Amino acid sequence: MKNQYILAIDHGTSGIKAAIINLKGQVKAFDFESTPIQFFPGGGAEQDPEDWWQALIKASKKLIKRKVVSSKDIIAVSVSSTFSSTVAVDKNGDHLMNSLTWMDSRGAPYIKKLVGGPPSVDGYNLLKVRQWISRTGGGPALSGKDDIAHVLYTKEKLPKIYEKTCMFLPSKDYLNLRLTGKMASSYDAMHLFWVTDIRDINNPVYDDKLIHMAGMDRDKLPPMKHSIDILGTLRSDVAKKLDLKPHTRVIMGSADHQAALIGSGAVRDYEGHLYIGTSSWLQCIVPFKKTDMFHSIASFPSAIPGRFQSVNEQDVAGGALVYLVNNILYYKNRLLKGEPPEDIYHVLDEIACNVPAGSGKLIFTPWLNGERTPVDDTALRAGIYNISYHTTQDHMVRALLEGVAYNTRWSMQYVEKFAGQRLTPLNIIGGGGKSDIWCQIFADVLDREIRQVKDPMQANARGAAFIAAVAMAEMTFDDIPDLIEYDKTFTPNPDNRKIYDALFNEFIQIYKNNKAMYKRLNAV
Repeated sequence: MKNQYILAIDHGTSGIKAAIINLKGQVKAFDFESTPIQFFPGGGAEQDPEDWWQALIKASKKLIKRKVVSSKDIIAVSVSSTFSSTVAVDKNGDHLMNSLTWMDSRGAPYIKKLVGGPPSVDGYNLLKVRQWISRTGGGPALSGKDDIAHVLYTKEKLPKIYEKTCMFLPSKDYLNLRLTGKMASSYDAMHLFWVTDIRDINNPVYDDKLIHMAGMDRDKLPPMKHSIDILGTLRSDVAKKLDLKPHTRVIMGSADHQAALIGSGAVRDYEGHLYIGTSSWLQCIVPFKKTDMFHSIASFPSAIPGRFQSVNEQDVAGGALVYLVNNILYYKNRLLKGEPPEDIYHVLDEIACNVPAGSGKLIFTPWLNGERTPVDDTALRAGIYNISYHTTQDHMVRALLEGVAYNTRWSMQYVEKFAGQRLTPLNIIGGGGKSDIWCQIFADVLDREIRQVKDPMQANARGAAFIAAVAMAEMTFDDIPDLIEYDKTFTPNPDNRKIYDALFNEFIQIYKNNKAMYKRLNAV
């Protein structure tokens, strides 16, 4: 491999990570800048795109100034970013409002009106949804968290901004616009606008009938390219800021789901990866277009041209630990003081290691923000069940880890049915992949072998770098499995099978017994 590097940008909900990665996928260095998020009544979750841009510049400048490699050896920039965070920009490329993020559900009423009406099943009019499924492989989520819902919310509630909007861009493509001055998107990133016909996976196109049904304006949708296409070169002012060559190429890049799949190394048919970050998902490449509308699983365009990947996402995973630390253990009020230690998540791992499997039959449901798969229900809420006088804080810590694993198992049964395959081993990536105890819990609860990918938090950035390397004809996607390194492999402990099977069954019953209550309490 040549002495060349990719500046890979991993844009997540909590911030921007900039990484320098070689053509073998090895991370030479990275830096991070956080970005705030604002929550509003009724399901609002917004971020200022300018915060993203400033974080990208700051993290990249700090990284490049460390001179881990010569800046002249950085041949391309490639961005991975959150799926379904939408930015309205004017004709000058300036954003007109905050981005409606993937957590924003305020467009739900407009989606329900769009896809509802008799005859219906689970809120979908059968005649309408047939047209979406046949063309797109899925349809707008009733939760209102997809790009199409963000566009309709803007059109209905902010008509002046809608009129001024030149294009609605996925977050990745807003950052690419700032890097190059060019407006475009990739087939995979545009999919949750739900107006692309993917029946010919080699040539997805906008579908005028779906655009008309949705009440959207086609001229507000960007031109589409492959993830491995070269969008352009860095703007001269951006190149100067970052101390990069002005002709440095900017790759189209990919949404986080698709980039993570590439970075996990599971790029062949039916090779599964499990991502545990703020949210989570279990996915694999599949050689077919298929839809499970009842469990929100479908075949979507992947970052690999001409290939589908199954897509599902559960709303909260590692975010439950963030909630535990910020809202419970170290919640700030006038009576309690103190800051969490820098290694707080390592401390939580140590606590969990000293609690027996099953956490004293304590069960945590991680539905802090509702759920997406295998049920699409924004009214669900988290809870800790079966507390007794014997329950301690330690039990609760481990129960959170196990509850996320139960939730993953709930989805996995439908993902494997969708794929028609038992997914094992599973490559684990994301921040949760750093935790040995969590990896073992996943192995035990899922009854699957778990392979801990080296540098699991860099999987999205590594995927963005691999996409760039393919775009620059420095490698092929077939080379990737041989380049992935693993730290450890975790096998299921048969001694824990009985307790985890029993508690998983109760986890499902908690949902069935309480979903009506959640709807009464929390439905918008």
